Amino acid sequence: MTDLQKLHANLAELRGRVTELRDTAAAAGRDLDDEEAVEVDTLLDTIEKTQASIARAERMEALAADTGNGGNRRTAPNPVNAGGLEFSGAPGSVRAPMPSAQDRNKWGWRGLGEFATAVRNASVGGTVDPRLINAPTTYGSEAVGADGGFAVPPDWRNTITNLVMGESSMLSMCDAIPTASNSVTAPVDEDAAWSSSGGIRVYMRAEAAEMTGSKPALKEITVRLNELYAFVPVTDELLEDAPLLENLLTQKAAEKLNFKINDLIVNGNGTGQPLGIMNAPCKVTVSKESSQAAATVLAANIVKMYARMPAWARSRAVWLINQDVEPQIHQLGMTISNPAGTQLYGGAPMFIPPGGMTSAPSGLLLGRPIVPTEACQTLGTTGDIIFADLKSYFLPYKASGIRSDVSMHLYFDTAHTAFRWTFRFGGQPWLSSAIGRKNGSNTLSHFVALETR
Repeated sequence: MTDLQKLHANLAELRGRVTELRDTAAAAGRDLDDEEAVEVDTLLDTIEKTQASIARAERMEALAADTGNGGNRRTAPNPVNAGGLEFSGAPGSVRAPMPSAQDRNKWGWRGLGEFATAVRNASVGGTVDPRLINAPTTYGSEAVGADGGFAVPPDWRNTITNLVMGESSMLSMCDAIPTASNSVTAPVDEDAAWSSSGGIRVYMRAEAAEMTGSKPALKEITVRLNELYAFVPVTDELLEDAPLLENLLTQKAAEKLNFKINDLIVNGNGTGQPLGIMNAPCKVTVSKESSQAAATVLAANIVKMYARMPAWARSRAVWLINQDVEPQIHQLGMTISNPAGTQLYGGAPMFIPPGGMTSAPSGLLLGRPIVPTEACQTLGTTGDIIFADLKSYFLPYKASGIRSDVSMHLYFDTAHTAFRWTFRFGGQPWLSSAIGRKNGSNTLSHFVALETR
């Protein structure tokens, strides 16, 4: 890759980062924050300098071409070949094309298979396609694609991101906030409206009496972002089947990333990974019924779990369940008896089948959506059914989204090319403990589980 090609590649990366920061702020309905504004200003300054360097390099290249042709005349316009690559007057040199509006997120590639094949050809000493852009590396030389690998075009990165944050993703249900930092500190107010000590307080005042002051009871929580990754070596034989490759990598890598994120939100231990719902100190566990059979879910269990969710959070809460729980939930109903408990007057179903409800494809339980997930424990174990307000789970993630890279150097001797996706995020519930009551002994929480039966 020539110096001019590297400058064009660098310019494309800089422009992409500015667009990314702008789109992230726009998606959140806000202006750039201070840290983002500083980064954008720096990027814009760098873009101007890079554009000047490109103009200078192009003039020098044109001068070299004129000299090589034996005169000071102006050379003919650079031809453009059928593949859209612009050739300079210097023999063998290729200028990176400016992508069209339609292909700017694919960098001119027709598919992921074509891109992967070009990476392999470059890595084994073949012609380096000018559409390849070097990815940052911690080893080797960044100027050599075979050493540092090549960045995957954003179109396929976005595809992976869309699938990870899709319909079955808990990440999209959480209080997910993009950030440019690797550690986020945020204020939180855990003071209940009925709290009688600390925090903002409200008083009655007699005429002319002096007012009593109060202040918010704020504290800070700090969440570190840790790296989640998928590392996928692919055989050269599979690389030759481009349509299959694109579908396989985007679907399977996203599927694996999506499940791992869900599992960490539910079961993360907080050490080098998010603090999950089941290990959070704010979680409330509802006791089983007296003489309740093993591996069962009763109507009384569901009603008591529902009663431990704060009333204001119920409209956002969902039932996270292991699929083995479904047969019992589908048969749940509440019976009605006389005060003596002997005569039944009928009953009312607790489960509502999905029917045409697009917002609850697995049905409703006490009016709230059911979300089956393998992140929940097996039937009869604590965590097999969780009533959760996921908007009360704080989940900062890297604003740059999912990073993608590809290289074939690591597995050269086995004829494999390695694809890698990395995603930095962290998480924990906003609450540090269950909510105490003004009247009543049962605590409340945004995350309610059922005791082992």
